[in-house]
Amino acid sequence: MGGPDPAVRALRALVAASPALDPGIETVVCIPCFRRPKSLRRTLQSLAVQRTGRRFAVVMVENDASRSESVPVAAEYLASGKFSGLCVIEPRQGNCYAINAAFETALQMFPLATSFLMIDDDDIASPGWLERMVGTAEATGADIVGGPVFPEFDDERKRGLRRHPAFAPAYDASGPVPAIHGCGNCLIRRAVLDRLGMPAFDLRFNFLGGGDTDFFYRCERLGLRFHWEADAAISETVPQSRTRLKWLAMRGLQIGAIIYHVQRKATPTFWLRAKLTAKLLAALPLSLGYATHAAFTEREWTIAMHPVTVAIGSVLAAFGLEPQPYKASKIGS
Repeated sequence: MGGPDPAVRALRALVAASPALDPGIETVVCIPCFRRPKSLRRTLQSLAVQRTGRRFAVVMVENDASRSESVPVAAEYLASGKFSGLCVIEPRQGNCYAINAAFETALQMFPLATSFLMIDDDDIASPGWLERMVGTAEATGADIVGGPVFPEFDDERKRGLRRHPAFAPAYDASGPVPAIHGCGNCLIRRAVLDRLGMPAFDLRFNFLGGGDTDFFYRCERLGLRFHWEADAAISETVPQSRTRLKWLAMRGLQIGAIIYHVQRKATPTFWLRAKLTAKLLAALPLSLGYATHAAFTEREWTIAMHPVTVAIGSVLAAFGLEPQPYKASKIGS
């Protein structure tokens, strides 16, 4: 497996580390960080109280070089000895840059690590999360393990959105699954990263999002094995801004654009791409049928409109129009 370019590695600054780093650690938790220091504190506290006998390290990547609000929180926890690890700054802004930096740093600093877990900096891991994820990977031989992320809404009146595709977990029960689509709660074995090489996440998805969807799609095409562990739960605090109509509509457009770009990578010729565009156009009227069905079954109109916004997002992306939610200018503090 090729490592990161030395020039790329030189751009990253090591800004905090625990007093001692054991290169023999076999489990590493990766956390991309961006302008959520209060949430990061809760995330790190949930890792500090994990019920496991396994030694693990935490690699944090600050992706806001100018403000670096996550660094003091990371330094505090690393200095406390609650777990070992380090924090680096990735100065090139964007979702894929941050996640790639986390993987590359973890691979470099912990050469014997075999399991790489991911959690976002606004999530809280259940006490048995790490043990269940690693134990499931070992017991099943799965290459990739996924788990649920349950939304916790600031506004309890929005609890009906728990079934919205933007928030609902992909599966209900533990067991082998055809694929997972998000990295908010996942475990990736080292052999997977060795096979796919670095950078793991395609930078074409840097500001759109979906680098994880593309990564897991490539894993699926290689025949790698996926497993779902329903009891390895993470909870996500959902602010009111993410329950508003505008955000939900933009999320649907974003998912549609991601679907288009993931499929477009597998269509190298003009005619295959034209066929893909035609298929997406044909999906628009079908999405109205799905929306009508959802309106009667879910009785939540924001859920009902989701298939339509996804279909529109795919078509718009085919013509070069798409959201870029991971640009710093698009992200609130």
